[in-house]
Amino acid sequence: MKVLAIDPGYDRVGLAILEKITTGEILHHSECLETDRSTDFNDRILDIGNRIENLINLHQPDTLAIETLFFNKNIKTAIGVAEARGMIIYLAKKYNCTVFEFGPQEIKIATTGYGKSDKKAVIDMVKRLVKNVPTNAMDDEYDAIAVGITCIAHKGIGR
Repeated sequence: MKVLAIDPGYDRVGLAILEKITTGEILHHSECLETDRSTDFNDRILDIGNRIENLINLHQPDTLAIETLFFNKNIKTAIGVAEARGMIIYLAKKYNCTVFEFGPQEIKIATTGYGKSDKKAVIDMVKRLVKNVPTNAMDDEYDAIAVGITCIAHKGIGR
């Protein structure tokens, strides 16, 4: 089974395609999609949707793993991320993917064993757990891969 794992946003979106194999997780693809900040928000959402739809068509995942919305003090940002998440979940369901959502603490526990791990600890463990992570991967990619690892660990996908 293949997992499309996403660290959602509208400025930067972490995307990863992982699969559970007998020797661990294999990463088929990862990227950090950055949208143009000078572009209208709706066009940025369209760009994200088009890229995700292309990935779904190319890799044929049957599962979406997505991070839940983390509310901070910036309501405008939270609303934008919520809108992006809604579009992503819609696309996943349109292509018959099962959707799993994980909170930041769940992801840290599944990846590092500690719910208050910092970003460096998560990145270090992702590198240990998934052997073919690109050397130039960005934080958002690592976050997406960690979301995928969490889904595989929690749901026993491919076992």
